[in-house]
Amino acid sequence: MFYDKLGRRLGAAAVGHPWKTLVGSLLLFAVVALGFTRLGFSTDYRIFFSKDDPGLDAFNRLEQVFTKTDNVLFVVKANEGSVFDPEVLEVVQELTEAGWKVPYASRVDSLTNFQHARATEDDIAYGPLVAKPARSLSPDELAAARASAVDEPLLRGSLLSKDLTTTGIHVTLRLPTEKPEAVTEAAESARRVASGLGAKHPRLDVRVSGMACMNDAFMQASMRDMAVLMPIMVVVLLVSMALLLRSVISMIPVATMLLLSAAMTTAIAGWLGYPLTPPTVAAPLMVLTVAVADGVHIVLSVRENLLTGQTRDEAIVAAIAQNLEAITYTALTTVVGFVCLNFSESPPVGHLANMTSFGVAVALLYSVTLLPALLMLLPIAARPASASAGDGWIGWLADFSLRRRGVLVAGFVGITIGAGVLTARLELNDEFVQYFDRSVPFRRDVDFTLKNLSGIYRLEFQVGSGAPSGIADPHYLERLDAFAGWLRAQPEVQHVYSIADIIKRVNRVVHDDDPAAYRIPESREAASQFLLLYEMGLPAGLDLTDRVNVDKSAARLTVTVTDISSRHMTELDQRSRAWLRENTPPPMWSEASGPVVIFSRLSDRNARAMIKGDLASLILISLCMVLVLRSLKLGIASVIPNVIPIVVGYGLWKLFVGQINVVATVAGSVSLGIIVDDTIHFLSKYQQLRRKTGMGCEEAVRATLLHVAPAMLSTGLILVLGFGVLTLSSFQMTSHLGWLTVLIVGIAPLVDLLLMPALVLLVHARDKRASLSFETQPAETGAL
Repeated sequence: MFYDKLGRRLGAAAVGHPWKTLVGSLLLFAVVALGFTRLGFSTDYRIFFSKDDPGLDAFNRLEQVFTKTDNVLFVVKANEGSVFDPEVLEVVQELTEAGWKVPYASRVDSLTNFQHARATEDDIAYGPLVAKPARSLSPDELAAARASAVDEPLLRGSLLSKDLTTTGIHVTLRLPTEKPEAVTEAAESARRVASGLGAKHPRLDVRVSGMACMNDAFMQASMRDMAVLMPIMVVVLLVSMALLLRSVISMIPVATMLLLSAAMTTAIAGWLGYPLTPPTVAAPLMVLTVAVADGVHIVLSVRENLLTGQTRDEAIVAAIAQNLEAITYTALTTVVGFVCLNFSESPPVGHLANMTSFGVAVALLYSVTLLPALLMLLPIAARPASASAGDGWIGWLADFSLRRRGVLVAGFVGITIGAGVLTARLELNDEFVQYFDRSVPFRRDVDFTLKNLSGIYRLEFQVGSGAPSGIADPHYLERLDAFAGWLRAQPEVQHVYSIADIIKRVNRVVHDDDPAAYRIPESREAASQFLLLYEMGLPAGLDLTDRVNVDKSAARLTVTVTDISSRHMTELDQRSRAWLRENTPPPMWSEASGPVVIFSRLSDRNARAMIKGDLASLILISLCMVLVLRSLKLGIASVIPNVIPIVVGYGLWKLFVGQINVVATVAGSVSLGIIVDDTIHFLSKYQQLRRKTGMGCEEAVRATLLHVAPAMLSTGLILVLGFGVLTLSSFQMTSHLGWLTVLIVGIAPLVDLLLMPALVLLVHARDKRASLSFETQPAETGAL
């Protein structure tokens, strides 16, 4: 009775003062909409990590000691011949010069400006590998440059492909943290340069990638999703509502309520200080999807009430009273499911959760205020309901689920166990480059780089010596060189950059390029002199500050790896740490860092965290079910059909995809709060029939199926279509979340319709014919 009285008061207030309600609703929207002025897109992949993330903290400390990893990478491929062609080298020289003009550039490394040491009669000469304009080089000079580059381990496999057809120009950036648009400035400048040179040299393929381009791609993906997915979602929902309501006029109030709620979902991010990212852009789309059913139920109830002879205001007030309990509990369970996403280790997932929870709450508020006011102001006509399925296919389904309940229970148990085994074998994988669809230019350029030049995933080690100037100690250098050698022997590794190679190269040059002298010098004094000699010969901007810390107590070792999964990346990191502990003293012990490493660790931690989130969500939603049903037995039984779709969905994901990313791991919590709505509708209607008509269990279950099956299948279709729009995202995190949720919410109605009757009869096995008595009776839920 509580919800009936409250619903009638809310409905009467809205119907009695429709214009005031409309103005008040718009004023609330206007206040929240001011948050749009505070919104901004994130241009930093670090947004996916919390401020106290241990991996990110270690990586930030490494960048404070050495050079930052923000960069732009130009890639040039000769479609014919090798890069040691005058035209190719000329383009490399142009890109090297242009690289210094990219906004915020602090260093440019390329094949042509690589500082090559050469022995002279009484000294060592340093200079660029290609000092003269490329067009003026003689064949002998080209051959000499080629021979030197091929013999240089710091180039081969890094800025020079092993087949000599592709080269890279690496531009290091110092991006101001207080200026987010700096990333876009640098990326757009680099793309213009590459596009211009590519047009001038059709024989060459010129591409651009790097961390700056990746960060910019995150923002571009967010903007694309807002510009493309939102209109598609609106069209899908408008068409769906028009078909369900069979009236354009009836659709307008629901559409208005939904669009305002979705807009406020985005605007609240500005007030909360959340940046827009690909995951958070999905929040308004989710609100549009999950809130549509409540509005449709209320409109259908109004039209049904009008058919009974009620006046418009009476029909609207009655509809709010009939539906308030159901829509309140469905909104509550949805909010609970999303709030539990805050267990995630990735802040954008928490942002998505809080934004969507707010949007669902606003949609509930507008459903009982703005919607009835608009229904009062618009000419809503009575329309007969569609013919009942009666003993048609729904009746057949009801009879089948009752007659074959033992087989169905056994079947679902077997399917769930099998799906659970598959789910346990799901592999976590967060290769951040694969976050982007191949339709995104950045992804195509990165794939080109991986195929023709080298991997873009890098592990960074800060290997300490334990003392100032300790990196000149021969014992330290020998162990560092041994570590580099061990890494090069690993199947995932493509290139290793170590200062030990620089020391060995200078030693060889000092000894008249004697190949036998390509080794670590025996004395500390010699190693110190060689390092000093090398540094003094370097031009401004190309010093060793990116390789050696200020007091020369630690060196940076960079490992480039192939395109491998998060699990393999973690295994390589573990093997590396184990090797260092077994073969080096404690000061040299180090663990890998870098974007790919911290993403891999985030994926593992997030999976464990979301197990806790799913359990919390399941417990809280189960408590909600016990409260709404006023029955401990039914509340516990309701958990089963809500868990099965999630397990089966993840099992199917294992079969068809096999891997899961950091955002897709939250699909279970997202779906749980949504699919429980069907369970509420089914069990609430079942209880009403038992109390009011005295039906036996089987009779009440059959009548319940006849009543709720059309609505459950219709809302299930809307959910599938709505979340299906997310699958069109060019950002893998969002599209995979969409696909997984589509699987789960698509399976859920079938589980409810086939399994729920058997579970209800099992709960009431001793009371199949007699009606039940309840100490507390829930209010009429109306159109369920």
